[in-house]
Amino acid sequence: MKFDTFFAICQTEVDGELPNEATMMRHFFEQVRLADELGYETAWIAETHLSCEVQKQNPDAVIPHFRGEIGVNTDILQLAHRIFGCTKRIHVGSAIRNIMCNGGPLAHAEAIKTFLLLHSLTPGERRLLEIGFAAGRFPFANSTYGVKARTETERVAWSVLKGKVFLEATEIFLRALTQRQVSSSEITPKVLTAADFRKTEEWQDVVAAHKRETGIQGDIQSIAFAPFWEFPAVGVIPFEAPLDLLRLTIGSHDPAAQVLANRFWPTRVFNLSITPSATIEATHERMRQCYHLDGGPWLPWYMPRTALIFLNSDSHLSAAEQSAAAKVAAAKAIANYWRAVEGTFDDRKINEAVGNAIAGNADEVAIMLRERYRSDERLMLWFDFNTHNQQEIRNSMTSFMRDVAPRLQ
Repeated sequence: MKFDTFFAICQTEVDGELPNEATMMRHFFEQVRLADELGYETAWIAETHLSCEVQKQNPDAVIPHFRGEIGVNTDILQLAHRIFGCTKRIHVGSAIRNIMCNGGPLAHAEAIKTFLLLHSLTPGERRLLEIGFAAGRFPFANSTYGVKARTETERVAWSVLKGKVFLEATEIFLRALTQRQVSSSEITPKVLTAADFRKTEEWQDVVAAHKRETGIQGDIQSIAFAPFWEFPAVGVIPFEAPLDLLRLTIGSHDPAAQVLANRFWPTRVFNLSITPSATIEATHERMRQCYHLDGGPWLPWYMPRTALIFLNSDSHLSAAEQSAAAKVAAAKAIANYWRAVEGTFDDRKINEAVGNAIAGNADEVAIMLRERYRSDERLMLWFDFNTHNQQEIRNSMTSFMRDVAPRLQ
């Protein structure tokens, strides 16, 4: 197994404690330096955009019961410069970077290429920038930047159309990274048909809206939509950015997005620990067929998977006491987080989440990881879930590499 770390840097209230932003960042840098020293391969960092606290004032609040910010990192590139400056071995990844907001896919391609050129100026630098990219977690981050329905037809079709918009963004992003020039005329048009909808009635509603808008009558088999990003031929600089220092991973379960990305560049896939085994295997099979040839053959560890870790190795406790304490910590953290996000206490959902977590003493954690994951997988280990206890986080990170990892090699 390969072991990475995942950092949420989530600024929420835990047991009455709500650290300020500077404290959150100081704690993060202490953790990432430790991760580097311990030998974790990549530090994956959550990225978010625009305040959830302010957004709660609006009628369409996405997490109305959440106090604080779901994350305080808004730019992995700025963060990565500082991480590389204070570490020696660890790679840096975004989980994920939203390529649709903040100027859209061209702006993100340009920023990444600029970062890579600067990163490469360090003699002998081989550490990777691992860009995990997707459409973002909360719709308001995209709609604020104009990525939203523009017409009645788009409004009615939006639940499906937004996936096509992400495909458009993905193609622009990857062409801009890999080609000397790109124009919107090269991008695959967005077309919807009845096959894109789960229910016939949904397609019929879109057709009806389209007829009202255009005055077209008769049978409609498909509807084409105008580009969200329209531009003439442009070149995204710097042209000499070293792409060999870049690794891409797409955060989408859409098979079409995974296949599309790999038309242009070797692009790996994120997946959650709670994803059904059948879906995991289907993804592996698809990636074995579509993974870009420049990346070589597809390997299982090319799909990073999150694992929520509650590890107790307190030497003052017996193995049984360590196990009990870890499970109590897991149940408490997950219940508190679920209440904050959903505003309710749903026993079924919380029990499922606790069941998917990895909680126990070192022996138990090793056994659970061996049972749930293949020996050739890559895990993003999440230690800072709903806790601000810096010493506990550091202890868990250390204990994992000292007491658990050797059992899995």
